Amino acid sequence: MFEKILEAFSLAANDFTIVPFGTGLINHTWKLQSNTSKEAYILQRVNHTVFKHPEDITFNIRLIETYLQQHAPDYLFIAPVPTINNTDYYFDKQLGFFRVFPFLHNSHSIDVVHLPQQAFEAARQFALFTKLLSGFNAEQLKITLPNFHDISLRFNDFNKALQNGNRQRIDQSKDSIDYLLQQEYIVHTFEAIKKNPHFKVRVTHHDTKISNVLFDASDKGLCVIDLDTVMPGYFISDIGDMMRTYLSPANEEEADFSKVRIREDFFRAIIVGYLSEMKNELTAEEKEYFVYAAKYLVYMQALRFLTDHINNDVYYGAKYEGHNLVRANNQIALLNDITKKKDILNRIVQACLKETPAQMLQEFSA
Repeated sequence: MFEKILEAFSLAANDFTIVPFGTGLINHTWKLQSNTSKEAYILQRVNHTVFKHPEDITFNIRLIETYLQQHAPDYLFIAPVPTINNTDYYFDKQLGFFRVFPFLHNSHSIDVVHLPQQAFEAARQFALFTKLLSGFNAEQLKITLPNFHDISLRFNDFNKALQNGNRQRIDQSKDSIDYLLQQEYIVHTFEAIKKNPHFKVRVTHHDTKISNVLFDASDKGLCVIDLDTVMPGYFISDIGDMMRTYLSPANEEEADFSKVRIREDFFRAIIVGYLSEMKNELTAEEKEYFVYAAKYLVYMQALRFLTDHINNDVYYGAKYEGHNLVRANNQIALLNDITKKKDILNRIVQACLKETPAQMLQEFSA
């Protein structure tokens, strides 16, 4: 398989050691390490089932690359390797859709956030990416995943599941269902945001887990990667996804919900990291929605997990009976802790807003 694909990128499979790479769940990824030099690449097969039009991804990446070359030439942007036909991808009806990126030496990624410093560096990198593209018209970007962070759609899907789903599982999940229905105000707030002229549509990454940042040997952030979900959006998507995946010491698979909690020092690190680049870009009204952003993404994921449980695990699948109910209740526990601590978290935000970007950077520069 590799011979045919790599030939399209002017690479010879026999020249490389090819091994699976990373922990991504959507696309298949391999590292190509030269047998004779330090030369290395990343080969990736894009999941055509999830991304219906992979060519739109490459369109977006090249558009962003061109803008950054003109307006931020010093920014580290990892562009795809062109094929012999001068395209950014290779497509084969049997094998699928492939692209190649240069591997950045002396860099690494992190799968789990262990330190506030890591949360700060990641938040800063995602903010820097958005800031550098502040003059770019986000509406030029193609939508690679329609309705990806549309919480209103997820809430409607949830209600459809309550009408048509597995009745036994609905009865089993009554407490969780009732709790999520009581939080419907989060959906209404999102609808108000879409109509609010003070919320700017920006170039938004939409998948801000820690593994989508490259770090150097000193764990300083270098750049963001995996731009498949870069689309027009609101800052709450990027902040919310960081909150959802960085704040708790327990991930979404944890069944002991007593371990699911907000780490306030990690919350502050995210806020400081993001504001160190975006403080002067965000409107005064947007700055009031950091805690809401956390609720927004956590609630949406809880809806999605519980919807899938009621629909017999057709989307996420399940490794054991009730797996998606556990996942949903895990996110409910996180949302509940955010709600309980909202006053504390808002005070943290207000304290951070009093600092200058220079002060924010100095705090985590050691």
